[in-house]
Amino acid sequence: MKFGVVVFPGSNCDYDAYFIMKKILGVETTFLFHKDTSLKDCNAVILPGGFSYGDYLRTGSIARFSPIMNEVIKFANNGGLVLGICNGFQILCESNLLPGVLMKNENLRFRCFDVNLKVLNNQTPFTKECGPGEILTIPIAHGEGNYFANKETIKELEDNDQIVFKYCNEYGEITNDSNPNGSVMNIAGVCNQRKNVFGLMPHPERCSDRTLGNTDGLKIFKSIINNFN
Repeated sequence: MKFGVVVFPGSNCDYDAYFIMKKILGVETTFLFHKDTSLKDCNAVILPGGFSYGDYLRTGSIARFSPIMNEVIKFANNGGLVLGICNGFQILCESNLLPGVLMKNENLRFRCFDVNLKVLNNQTPFTKECGPGEILTIPIAHGEGNYFANKETIKELEDNDQIVFKYCNEYGEITNDSNPNGSVMNIAGVCNQRKNVFGLMPHPERCSDRTLGNTDGLKIFKSIINNFN
């Protein structure tokens, strides 16, 4: 089993993801650079957070055309597991591997603090370590995390159980006050219909080390690993 962490110009959470996979979980992990044209036989790929290409134009819109993304798209279309975190989520949407778009936060402010997430689907390769309806506490750090999709797309997401996480309060209630960025229906993470591609705005790699006092994020990474056991 081998994980690949993609590095774009402007990525700043690549080493965090690499550290969690290689040092905390002990999995073979390699960096995949934006100009690479091979996934180096990786079994799963992580698109990390950051500001790829400076977030010029729309977030993720330039990264989508990096040579490595041609390989990621082929990999995903063939059933390979791909996780996009924050900027990685934005890139997956720009690549049409996930539905919807990420817009500027409703209040136009950069948001950086812990949020509560309710697990709506724990039957994906990324959430099987979570309980149904479980509440996770995971930090966010974004200025363009306002998830939007039209009504038809939202209905498809609901019908196919593609809405994986929603922002909630500490009691698991989906409220306006618990929505940090204005995302439609409090959506924090979605997957594709095949459930092999998943994107979320919160940062699980920032809460996967006991030293940090929170390991809720490990459930996502362990879920991916367990698909190969």
